[in-house]
Amino acid sequence: MKVKNKKTKPKYNVFQNIWFMISLAWRQKEKKVIFTMVLLVLLGVSLNLINLYIAPTILNAIETKVSFSELIITILVFITALTLTNALNSYVNSNVLYGRISVRTEIISMLNNKCCRTSYPNTEDETFNKLTAQASEYCSSNNKATEAIWDTLTKLLTNILCFAFYSSLLLMVKPFMVVIILVTTLIGFFINNYLSEYKYKHKEIEAEEIKKLNYIDKVSSSIQYAKDIRIFGLYSWLTELYDKSMAALHAFNNKVESVYLWAQIADLVLAFLKNAIAYTYLIGLVINGKITVSEFLLYFQAVEGFTLLVTTIMKKLNTLKRQSMDISVVREAIDYKEVFKFAEGKSLEIEPNKDYIIELKNVSFKYPGKDKNVLTNINLTIKPKEKIAVVGLNGAGKTTLVKLICGYYDPTEGEILLNGVDIRTYNREHYYKLFSAVFANFSLLAGSIITNVAQSDNNINYELVYSSIEKAGLKEKIESLPRKYESNLNREVYEDATNLSGGEMQRLMLARALYKDAPIIVLDEPTSALDPIAEADIYNKYNELTKHKASVFISHRLASTRFCDRILFIADEKIVEEGTHEKLLALGGKYAQLFEVQSKYYREGESKDEK
Repeated sequence: MKVKNKKTKPKYNVFQNIWFMISLAWRQKEKKVIFTMVLLVLLGVSLNLINLYIAPTILNAIETKVSFSELIITILVFITALTLTNALNSYVNSNVLYGRISVRTEIISMLNNKCCRTSYPNTEDETFNKLTAQASEYCSSNNKATEAIWDTLTKLLTNILCFAFYSSLLLMVKPFMVVIILVTTLIGFFINNYLSEYKYKHKEIEAEEIKKLNYIDKVSSSIQYAKDIRIFGLYSWLTELYDKSMAALHAFNNKVESVYLWAQIADLVLAFLKNAIAYTYLIGLVINGKITVSEFLLYFQAVEGFTLLVTTIMKKLNTLKRQSMDISVVREAIDYKEVFKFAEGKSLEIEPNKDYIIELKNVSFKYPGKDKNVLTNINLTIKPKEKIAVVGLNGAGKTTLVKLICGYYDPTEGEILLNGVDIRTYNREHYYKLFSAVFANFSLLAGSIITNVAQSDNNINYELVYSSIEKAGLKEKIESLPRKYESNLNREVYEDATNLSGGEMQRLMLARALYKDAPIIVLDEPTSALDPIAEADIYNKYNELTKHKASVFISHRLASTRFCDRILFIADEKIVEEGTHEKLLALGGKYAQLFEVQSKYYREGESKDEK
């Protein structure tokens, strides 16, 4: 797929991003990052000036024929100053890494928090996903912008202070030299500045390939896909896809490096012109006897240092600009616009014994970028302790309806009310506390059985964990394991992890739902991988253990919906039939037809098994 290149400006400028990093270090009690940076700047300036003056001063002492003891003292003073400054500089440099890593780690935490807590529609937003993938890349190591910027700032400030001193020194000789060096360097800077934005302007290309590579890496290393990779011989295909994306990423990076190379060539040409003019002038002064040899050496080093400083400052400014662009991407991901209200929303306290009524009024919904509605003009009321089943053919909109009820989406038209109040006014995280949900694709944490049930490592109610597991019918299985409730799950992390069967996993999810003890239970085809008997057993458990709660079930097997108070049959974007199992059979409509097809299939299966 070809990515359309858009020229985009960073949302945050360099100064805003520098302030963001400094403020973050200050808030995270990593003030030493700032103080050590200032100290390194002062040490860097000191080293630069010592190196500038050491040779001319010693040469001047020889020229003026000072005594031997004075010459030795002069040399010792410079050597001592140089040694102590270097030693302190090395010591500070060796201790700055930990604070800088801590600040970068906090940014990673902010990104993770954004991804985990962002409005659900953002998780399906391609722009958001590309942005977070890029942001993660820019936080992935010590040499990435979110940490490397401290080193860039240190060197830039050091060079700027040295530049100020060298400028004042050279102005004493001939102001026009300073002007020539500055003019030629500024020309180089503007060339570099224009070319350095190439990567940012084409960041979508890089993001697209990084996203593909991350996905392929995830699939190829996941236990979930291990059987498919082997049985269908997907290895070659995944390798081919990986190689294509990697080749595209290499091509992009080569293009970026090519652009940067032209910037460096421009630097070299301009540097040659600067040096030729400055050195010709200084040599002329020596020949005409206007300056001494020691002064020539001082000014010669000053010109060389000044030229190097200007070039380095320009390069560091370009580096800082590129790093600022990367940090801007990180901040854009962290600050990505939320669809829902969170902290700014109305607080909602979920009370255990309170009745909650959810009402969908004239609700229509279509996915972003789509022309056709998935659901149109849905009117539905979920009463306290009522059990509702949602059925229909694949693609009818069953899961979308459940996601609307749970608050994962807001309706395109209409409103969803909780006890008469539009849920869009509430803090959405508070609203989620209304629900215990079990989906077909559930999350399995890399942790113990206890943490998977409690969904936390802190403030665990162990008695409730044990009780929930027992009610879910999993106690005997877990207590047969060597480590019992402390047994680890997820072999992607733990080599000794326990593998639970499909039915056992469903019971674990039931235990999780029971532990949360929310007023409303939502089950979105959680038993799709089980046989009818195992599914019936699980649903009987759900029915028995959720007597005093409202429940919404989605099942593709209609027989499992018999215990529900009301069944909704969805087709053609609407609820086309509604009633109890018996009432819908008597109606002889679509539900009855689908039930007959499924019943006939199972009856034929039983006859074949008997034969």
